[in-house]
Amino acid sequence: MQFNTQLLHGKSIVKNPSKEMLPPISQVTAYQYESMEELEKVFSHKSMGYAYTRIGNPTLTSFEQRISELEGGSGAVCCSSGMAAISAAILAVCESGDEIIARSGLYGGTIDLLHDLEKLGIHTVFTKDMTGEALKPLINEKTKLIFAEFISNPALQVLDIPLVSGIAHEYGIPLFVDSTTATPFIAKPLLLGADVVIHSTSKYLNGGGNSIGGVIVDGGKFAWNTDKHKALSEFKKYGKAAFIIRLRTDIWENLGGCMAPVNAFLTCIGLDTLGLRMERICDNADKLARTLNQLKGIEVSYLTLDNHPYHDYVDRELNGYGGGILTFRAGSKERAFKIINSLKYVMIASNIGDIRTLVIHPASTLYIRTEKEEMEAAGVYEDTIRVSVGIENIEDLTEDFIKAVSESE
Repeated sequence: MQFNTQLLHGKSIVKNPSKEMLPPISQVTAYQYESMEELEKVFSHKSMGYAYTRIGNPTLTSFEQRISELEGGSGAVCCSSGMAAISAAILAVCESGDEIIARSGLYGGTIDLLHDLEKLGIHTVFTKDMTGEALKPLINEKTKLIFAEFISNPALQVLDIPLVSGIAHEYGIPLFVDSTTATPFIAKPLLLGADVVIHSTSKYLNGGGNSIGGVIVDGGKFAWNTDKHKALSEFKKYGKAAFIIRLRTDIWENLGGCMAPVNAFLTCIGLDTLGLRMERICDNADKLARTLNQLKGIEVSYLTLDNHPYHDYVDRELNGYGGGILTFRAGSKERAFKIINSLKYVMIASNIGDIRTLVIHPASTLYIRTEKEEMEAAGVYEDTIRVSVGIENIEDLTEDFIKAVSESE
């Protein structure tokens, strides 16, 4: 099946108990049983079933199975937010004294999280480049994982997944990839060599801006060495499934960061049109970037532009698409604000991945707590404007931006 057909008719699309065309919303706290013996088996994982929504819910299962199939994974766990997903994934394999190697230029919230983990004894080593020359000297016996965004937001750096995963696996380390901005429509990190893929489902997977969520998908192929990854030592008997089982039955369950059933339902609805939306969004973003690139006093960053440093990765890893985010520098913070405030069809909002075009000044919002050096590594300056392109008619979008830019001069 091709992508859009798989979205609607894939193996994970199961027949629902009352023949509903969509997965029903199991909006309950707990599930009742006829006997304590039955409930005991569910709690001890000796019998299939649900007991309490924090540790399992059929609506969540429907979404998890769909995204796992789309990414080519062996299993998935959905969380209350993208940040909850990153937190749970890291804590499933790291404990006090361990180290993470992460690429500079991450989303501001992720940078803040990694700094917070320092208080728990989990140290992050940041690197600007993820080449063999840059990575290998940073790896030591404390290194437990490498983390990076596939298409960084908003720096628009593309991760060379085959290269980085090869280096990581050489040292017995897994590669965790945040693929929120790419989505499985553009590329599938697990098929390129990553071991775990993470999404903020609040963005492109949902598309409608109506629910917060996150998801972790395990590739199920990494050979976990529990002597090295001691956090997984109690799950050694599960072999390559050690991570996903610890994640679900330990970290995720105990931290309580489960996705709300109604949010899982709304994201399932969003998935139905993911391919159609992403195709239109990427096409609009390409055309808008090329239009802005012709305007004086504007410095545009978008992956499909010939002068972009990661332009070659568009065909190499991204199947010809540049994604839905572009940035441009206006020359000053004052002019950036003036352009943003003059836009007619574009909403000022901090989300990305909506069907509507959204715009924000990252330096004064998303990166307000971030050090200047880390902010600039993310491609954020005082005059940077980030645009999350939507599905509007491109003629209206380009006219809107041209007018806003010209009036700001």
